[in-house]
Order: sequence, then C-alpha cells, then structure tokens
Amino acid sequence: MSRSPRRPKSAARTWTWPAAAGMAALLALGLGGGAPAGADPDDDGLKQALDNVLADERLEGALASVVVADAASGETLYEQSAATRLTPASNTKLPTSAAAMELLGPDYTWSTDALTAGGDLYLRGTGDPTMLAADYDALAAKVAAAGVDEVGRLVADDTRFDAERVGNGWSADYESDYYAMQISALTVAPDTDYDSGTVVVEAYPGKKAGDRPVVKVTPANDYVKIDNRGATVAAGERDTLGISREHGTNTIVVSGNIPVKANATKEWISVWEPTGYAAAVFRDALERHGVEVGGRTLLGRATPAGARTVASHSSMPLKDLMVPFMKLSNNGHAEILTKTIGVETADAGTWSAGLRGVSSYLKSIGVDTSTLRQVDGSGLSRGNTIPGREFVKLLTAVQDEPWFDAWYESLPLACAEDRFVGGTLRTRMCDTPAEGNARAKTGSLTGASALSGYVTDADGRDLVFSVVLNNYLAGSVKDIEDKVVTTLAGYGEGTEAAAPRSQTTRGAERPADVECAWEKPKGC
Repeated sequence: MSRSPRRPKSAARTWTWPAAAGMAALLALGLGGGAPAGADPDDDGLKQALDNVLADERLEGALASVVVADAASGETLYEQSAATRLTPASNTKLPTSAAAMELLGPDYTWSTDALTAGGDLYLRGTGDPTMLAADYDALAAKVAAAGVDEVGRLVADDTRFDAERVGNGWSADYESDYYAMQISALTVAPDTDYDSGTVVVEAYPGKKAGDRPVVKVTPANDYVKIDNRGATVAAGERDTLGISREHGTNTIVVSGNIPVKANATKEWISVWEPTGYAAAVFRDALERHGVEVGGRTLLGRATPAGARTVASHSSMPLKDLMVPFMKLSNNGHAEILTKTIGVETADAGTWSAGLRGVSSYLKSIGVDTSTLRQVDGSGLSRGNTIPGREFVKLLTAVQDEPWFDAWYESLPLACAEDRFVGGTLRTRMCDTPAEGNARAKTGSLTGASALSGYVTDADGRDLVFSVVLNNYLAGSVKDIEDKVVTTLAGYGEGTEAAAPRSQTTRGAERPADVECAWEKPKGC
C-alpha cells in the first residue's frame, strides 16, 4: 500500500453489506440483536463485529478505548470510550515523532564538534543519538589531521540540554535497562540500532568448570567497570548467569553460573552519566591518533565563545533516523527529539519546553490538547494519558503534511520480516488481510497495550484506527488488538462478514509488558 501526501479529501463512503449476508455473518459470529435506534444497519455490521472482538473475557474489568475513522473524510465509523484518557505506552511516540518532523524538519541533523580554546579541547554535543565509537574515532582522526597533537584538558560540553537525565515518572526499576537510557546531548551508541547511552555486555563460558566467564564490553572502554562474580559450570547444568548495573554507578555485575560451551549471555545495559561515557570513548580515540591529553576530563561545561572548530561530525537526517526510532520504538530517540524541539522552539533543552512545542503542534492540527496529558516523549511514563479519539485526529491530520510519506513509512508494517520494515509488528497479523497492509505504532507496559495506525479494507478504502487497552490482568492482549485490525482489513462491499481469520504469530512468544524490540537480543 502506498500513500501520497496532501491527499484530496473524498466524500465518505459507508459500509454496504447485503442484508442477508450481514445477518448470516452476525449469526456466525454469535452476535444477537438489531441495530441501535437511528444507526445505519450497514454500519451496524462493523460495530457488531468489533464489539464481539472487544467482548473478550480478558477485558472484563479493564478499559478499552477504540476508534476507527475513514482516513479520507475523517468520518468516525466506530468508537468505544473514545474520549477516555488511558495510558498509551509507546503510542506516545506518535505525537512526538509527528511534531519533530514538522518543527525540526525531515532534513534536520545534529552536529558533534571538537573545538580548541585556552589550550583545552572541547567536545560539544547537540544531541546526536547516532554517534558510534567509530564516529568518535573518525572525529579524533580529524583533530589529529588538523595539526592538534597536544591539549590540556578534555572538556565535554553537553549544555545544549539540561542536566535532567531521566523522564518524569520513570520507574526506578528501569534504571539499568537499556530502554530507559539516560538522556544527554553527548552520548554513544554501541550498535546501528542506535541504542544511545548503553553498552553491550557479553559473558562467555570459560574453558572449563570453575573458570570465570569471559566478559566483553562493546564499545571497549574503561568508563564501565566489570565485577565478574560468575562461574563456569559443567555442561548440562542450569544456566543462571545474569548481568546488571549497580545503582548509581557504572559497575556492571556478572553473577550466576554458565555451563561449559553454552551460548553467551548478552545484555544491553544503560550507563550512568552518558556525557562521561562519550568523553571517555573520545579520549581513548584521541590517544590512538596521537593526540595527547595532559589534563583531566571535565563534564558539563559550556564551550567558550570564540573557540576554534577543528573537527565536526554530522548525523543522518531526521527522516532517516525515523526508521530505527519508530520501527524499534527507541525511547532515547523520542526523548532526544523532545529536548531538541525545546531548543529549537524555545531555546531551552528541557522536557517541559519540548513538550510545549509538541502540544502547540498538536493543537494546530486540530487535536484537543485539553483532553490529554503528555509528560515524556517516549511513553515510558505512566503519567501520559491520551484518548483514542485524539490519536485518530492526529493520524488523520498528518496525511496532509509534506513529510507524511517518510513518517508513514517509518511505522511498523504487519508481518514484514525485515526488522527495519516490520519493526515491532514483524511477527504479528501474519496470514491475515492485515499482513503487509497495516502500518501502526505499538505500545506496551504492564497492564497497558496500544496499537494505532492505518489499514486498508477489502475495497481499498484507507482507515485510521486507535486501540488502547488498560488495566487488564492477562499476560497479553496483543491478539485482541490484532483482531480489531484484521477485522477492518477483511471488511468491504460484497464481502461476507465473518469471524476474524486465525492468524499466525511468527517466532517465539515474548513478554508483553515491554515492546518486543526492547527484548534484546532476541526481540522482534
């Protein structure tokens, strides 16, 4: 399915469903009763089908906000608790990403610069979440090539953003989890998913029982310290090895047992104070390229006016970052975008300034911001509460934006195998009319799940939808969301309504309280 920006608004179409076929289908679904007074009997077929999906016993005592609209006209086709504010988890990235595309622009880039002043070398960051160790190495090579072979101190300038490192309402339980990485204008990513502010730690079994595990850190650095308490045990014994970071430190503890010849245990761990992490990686790179740093490293000091730029690195444009950001639901990207919006709209790299910018954009496209609360950019906080109706307004309005195509392509695509196409939907809605059709943003926290996006029905009509489910006790309700979408994908003129087709989830079942992309290394 492809879309074009600024699509002409067409007259609304209604579901036309032959009466006999409709009644037979309703009986097949086990749905009784007639249309509510004043309702179009054809539209009532869709209502009954979706009501049936949402009658799942796992939602008893829970809350469900579900809204479906015609993408071209904006006409609401179905709604349940449309105005109820619920925790949307990572669906919060929808307003954040759309506002970023509008307020920063799809070609927006971040720079990381090396400057000299007073004999010191300044490393100045502006928020680039894509800086790899290799990029710092290339930056150091440029410094050396500029004729700089000795400096006094290395000063890390992260002052474009404030010093608040974690979002409002983030759980303390998340501290060492990579998806709750600390936010700084200077950071390092260990991989090309661009999981900035984290390191990858791998623990391999020793050669024989009794040996310590062999531990590897990527990127290699002395900023994090390894406390290796683990043990290699005989083949066939239970693998209990775990990796975690101690609170408030960069001491990473490896503990438990790993059998001889077992696969490595691999974890992505957030670092404490990413500015220092970036400075340490850059300092090592300077030394490799023959630039001697005689003094200590200082953090959080602004580059003086008049400093001379000797080297610079520019990030990929925002429109390209949108792919790993949205496909893999990267929380760090969302928060960096939020603070960058604050810088560009209010000259303040804070969450509050950035969120005011997001809210202003939403209001400008017709979203009723008085009915919602957004407290971070990613949705990791439970303080975010957004009605499904407002998600649908957003999804409908952005179709007229000149950057819509790039934004739309960044949404996960149902059952597309490639991680950077299917993203967090790559194993969902397979073997259904939604496969290769539905594009949507997922959301997952314990007791909160969401799916909002676009799908085309059996007649080729584009629909927008939002499904937000809260306060359920079941381990997962993802299949309920999927049934809503596959029901929409399968309906149309001249088709017999039927129970949603059975669908395949490819790959192993994964915990439903976090986004599957957050389950490194075997996540979606």
